[in-house]
Amino acid sequence: MTVQPTEPAVRVGGLVRTFDGRRAVDGLSFEVAAGETFGLLGHNGAGKTTTIRLLNGVLARHGGDVSVLGLDPGAEGERVRARTGVLTETPSLDERLSATENLEFYGRLYGVVGSRLRERVATVLAAFGLADRAGERVARYSRGMKQRLALARTLVHDPDILFLDEPTAALDPVAAREVHELVEGFHRDRRRTVVLCTHNLVEAERLCDRVAIMRDGRAIAIGGPAELARSIGVPLTVEVEVDEQDRERALAALRDVGVSELGPTRAGITFHVARRDAIPQTVAALVRAGVPVFRVANAEPDLETVYFALYGRTDEGAEPSP
Repeated sequence: MTVQPTEPAVRVGGLVRTFDGRRAVDGLSFEVAAGETFGLLGHNGAGKTTTIRLLNGVLARHGGDVSVLGLDPGAEGERVRARTGVLTETPSLDERLSATENLEFYGRLYGVVGSRLRERVATVLAAFGLADRAGERVARYSRGMKQRLALARTLVHDPDILFLDEPTAALDPVAAREVHELVEGFHRDRRRTVVLCTHNLVEAERLCDRVAIMRDGRAIAIGGPAELARSIGVPLTVEVEVDEQDRERALAALRDVGVSELGPTRAGITFHVARRDAIPQTVAALVRAGVPVFRVANAEPDLETVYFALYGRTDEGAEPSP
């Protein structure tokens, strides 16, 4: 079955899973477009890993509807798993075997055999920079190499969707960057859909088109950082470069037009505006005050700002976003 570009690769509606009477996933709903890199973002215990297991038919759901590549994981789990690749938080490799032997073993589990298996193993080893050490026992690999091999394993059967659960957990910065570059490659070619579970805000912002911010098994917001910032009213930060001798006059002009002032920095002054279209009006107020403006730069709120703003709202008892 080929998924049409207009059909969501993943569709989740009102998903529920309980453990000992507690809802680990509580009415979760979202869609992932074919070719999209979509993040499930949240603290430990937010329900991210449970969601991945439900989407792959490893756990049975207790409510709601799920479709993965047009299939129901609850009833057709084996068919779903044949078309998905899953990277868990730990590499789960047999370190007594070589990289080639590991990949051949997993390939056969997915029904890849003969010349196609040999071709796929060679292709993914080369793609992940492991071809030169393919015959070495995995026990001799660094942590970053093991994680690259684990990623290669998820691709040996050429799946349509990758589910990556904390792919850089416990990796050093160099190894984490290597993994990020590999995932960015998936994002660029758009050949397959990626669902990324993480609590790393920088990682999510770098790799994902959109995220679902999860808390207590629910999605409290879904979208890209800029979209989410606009929806909850997080202001833009604007930096204006002015001459040192004009700083006080510039800050006074900002106060006069009611702009939320952050104060001076080494490069000039910074302030908040509620909307992007307010920037020209604010700069015009500086010019009217006789303050020469040498540079204007605005920064969209990053995912960290949005994330903690949303968590703060739910801490205060506000209704979560749909």
